[in-house]
Amino acid sequence: MTYYLEILAFHIIAVLSWMTMLFYMPRLFVYHQEHKASKDFTDVVKVQERKIYKIIGMPAMWASIISGGTLIFLNPMLLEEPWMIAKLIMLVLMVAYSFSLEYFRKILEKDACDKNGQFFRAYNEVPTLFAILIVVFVITKSVPIYFSIGITLFFGFIIYKILTKKS
Repeated sequence: MTYYLEILAFHIIAVLSWMTMLFYMPRLFVYHQEHKASKDFTDVVKVQERKIYKIIGMPAMWASIISGGTLIFLNPMLLEEPWMIAKLIMLVLMVAYSFSLEYFRKILEKDACDKNGQFFRAYNEVPTLFAILIVVFVITKSVPIYFSIGITLFFGFIIYKILTKKS
């Protein structure tokens, strides 16, 4: 268990950096789509999108995965805990979400995206749900089913309201 706490601290820092990208990229996409008539503006946003994804987000994602994997390697008993399995499921969803951001970034870079700012406002809510669930699982060392269902339904409602809001 030598260096376990140092690796844990690094893991938390890496996750915070990764979450920064997950929270900020869809917001950039909102600005990109809502100002697509201004080429000068979108050219600047494209640079920001590329840099935050490639320089901050992806390295932080891999650092999170590698450091988290190292923690599990050092303490394999964690894999016997239901909360850890739930956390790993959220991890898989966060990784998929991260790659979806690159998918949208590439389409936006080509000025070929048919999604509007409202879509990306709603999409921006997804990583918040993941973060809430992961923090609750880790802190409580449990998988509170009613809370998990309730918060997921709540975020589903928020996303629905964003998507159906009249501009």
